[in-house]
Amino acid sequence: MLSFVEENYLKAIYHLSLNGKQEVSTNALAEEMRTTPASVSDMIKKLSQKSVVSYKKYQGVNISEDGRRLALHVIRKHRLWEVFLVEKLNFTWDQVHEVAEQLEHIKSPLLIQRLDEFLGHPKYDPHGDPIPDEHGNLIEKHRQPLDALSIGDQGVMTAVDDSSSSFLKYLDKMEIGIGSNIKVIDFIEFDGSMDIKVDDDKTLTVSSTVAQNILVAID
Repeated sequence: MLSFVEENYLKAIYHLSLNGKQEVSTNALAEEMRTTPASVSDMIKKLSQKSVVSYKKYQGVNISEDGRRLALHVIRKHRLWEVFLVEKLNFTWDQVHEVAEQLEHIKSPLLIQRLDEFLGHPKYDPHGDPIPDEHGNLIEKHRQPLDALSIGDQGVMTAVDDSSSSFLKYLDKMEIGIGSNIKVIDFIEFDGSMDIKVDDDKTLTVSSTVAQNILVAID
């Protein structure tokens, strides 16, 4: 059984490895976990002893199949709790991440099974990220950053690439959210910003950073 901290490391390795498909450097992991490379090395040794990761000097950390399964289980719990907090306790989507970070470490499989049933087996969390099922399967939508579209293209916002509270609050202020219909009107060459029309209702100018972090499915 993994500790609270070990689960957080494993989840970070999974995300940084692009869903387990490539190696993760100790420096990248140290930056993600906001700690030192020495601390990361110590943790990697512990995780290696539990056969959830493997490490090769100068190549980085690889997550094992067992590690991937455990990481997806933690991610499943996190995203289910986010749905519960938003739908049943009236949290806003910018408030749920830190609370779900605590709840995701509850060990009871029966509780998570009952939570999934209570919520009606949701497929996506409030930020549009897919929720793994009990077997670790993910239903991925084909989506791309808003700034990858061309003038005249339109699509539906399905997720965000940045789930920080400040970014989500910004989107709320702009009245942009999951399910919003977005059409690209123009690109501003000077600073990379773009003009968009949202829900055929209002025209906005968003920065290149905002456009990079809004993910859309093309109509």
